[in-house]
Amino acid sequence: MMSEPANFRRPGELIFALLIVVFSVTAFWQAYLISGFSGKATPGVFPMLASGIMIVSGLIIVLSAAQTPKKFDNKSGFFSEVMSFNHVVLILLVFSYIVLMPILGFVISSGCFLFCSFQFLWRKNPLVMLALTGIILAVIYVIFREVFQVFLPQGTFLRDGFQ
Repeated sequence: MMSEPANFRRPGELIFALLIVVFSVTAFWQAYLISGFSGKATPGVFPMLASGIMIVSGLIIVLSAAQTPKKFDNKSGFFSEVMSFNHVVLILLVFSYIVLMPILGFVISSGCFLFCSFQFLWRKNPLVMLALTGIILAVIYVIFREVFQVFLPQGTFLRDGFQ
């Protein structure tokens, strides 16, 4: 009986490693656009150095993943391990949050996102989830709006609705 290697490549691992390299090269290009290679003390030097390290690290990860044998298990695959039902639902919730933010504003869309996420993941009493959402939203609001004085978007629904 042949035993499975202790170290195997998971579904989607090589693709993810390649995406890391693509992201790193894009970050390097954006850093280069800041000031190019015009001097050691220019604003783009540190971002280019950081993204250069990311490129090298990403290439090492790609090579390691490419050399690691695949796991040949019919029970597990990309959709069962990487894109499970919970992941798909959370991605849809994040997408909805992004779409609703300009319409409903930060407070309402964040509250809806937090409540739906908590309720879906924990499946507890909705009143407890509502209280938790309110507490967390209040803390976030105070920190960003009052302490850091960040303008939080109101949304077109609220802005147009009260005029």
